Amino acid sequence: MTSTIEPFECHWRPSRLLLGGYLLVAALASLAILLAELPGHWQGVLLTLLLMHAAWVIPRQLLMRRAGAISGLRHDADGWQLYSVRDGWQAVQLYPDSLALPPAIFLHFRLRDQRWRRGLCIACDALPAALHRRLRVRLKFSRRRWAAPE
Repeated sequence: MTSTIEPFECHWRPSRLLLGGYLLVAALASLAILLAELPGHWQGVLLTLLLMHAAWVIPRQLLMRRAGAISGLRHDADGWQLYSVRDGWQAVQLYPDSLALPPAIFLHFRLRDQRWRRGLCIACDALPAALHRRLRVRLKFSRRRWAAPE
């Protein structure tokens, strides 16, 4: 008896909740830096690093305005794949510390030809509620979900 894998595919949009959360945490980090008893030049360095991080993360990962932004996930007989406009579908290996919760899905993955692990957060407002739920169920119960891409 052979089992067939029902294909699953979803594409998400930028999340307002994720952007708001990031901006809140960045504001709190800025406040902590300013209130810390540090010399002025260290405060400037830390605030500059925080601003550089925001300038890198917001357009690439939160607003998804760059061609390399990951915006889709697919699961079929070939395994798990992530989509970006620049690279198309790429096979990935998901890791067991990925988390599928109702407010957000946290994926830890490694692209086939890369050595380093990466992370991705898909907030509940980035997908329609029914599709977010289907993705959570698929991530929790799919067979061989931690298998390396072939």
